[in-house]
Amino acid sequence: MTRILAAMPILLALVLGAFFLWGLNPDRDPNAIPSVLISQPAPEFDLPPIEGVNVPGVARSDLIGNPEPVVVNVFASWCVPCRAEHAVLTRMVERDGVRLFGINYKDKPEDARAWLAELGNPYERIGSDLNGRAGIEWGISGVPETFIVAGNGTVLYRYVGPIVGAEAEEKFATALEQARSAGGAGT
Repeated sequence: MTRILAAMPILLALVLGAFFLWGLNPDRDPNAIPSVLISQPAPEFDLPPIEGVNVPGVARSDLIGNPEPVVVNVFASWCVPCRAEHAVLTRMVERDGVRLFGINYKDKPEDARAWLAELGNPYERIGSDLNGRAGIEWGISGVPETFIVAGNGTVLYRYVGPIVGAEAEEKFATALEQARSAGGAGT
């Protein structure tokens, strides 16, 4: 029994060392969080609009029947990276004709209204996810997260974190172009 107790600190140090080395692996992408939704139907959800914002809410049914992929962005006014990403999303809508739907995650309606009034509203539809249930159904790990959904409601791509900076924008644009090239309808 004494030998086992004496070996415990060494075993603990080895386990912690292995996790440390794994974390330092340069080939590991911390944003590459796997999603069970990829190549699966978008989850069932039906969110009301944000009170006082002249945009309809969003539901799973709104994702189906579109000739091109739809981008679904999960955001919140209290999210600093969401503020940085907002200009990129607005540019994608204005310049590239992206159809952008939003899920406003655990946000007070008055804060979301003020945020959109200040930064502009590039969203075609926004659902208010006050209790965070839709976020759970989408499997988000935080905000912002952005999904590309085919016209048949299949989730094609997930981007974790803000789409900010040349590398992130290029990665997302490439995924969107691939979805468009595939016909967007996900057939």
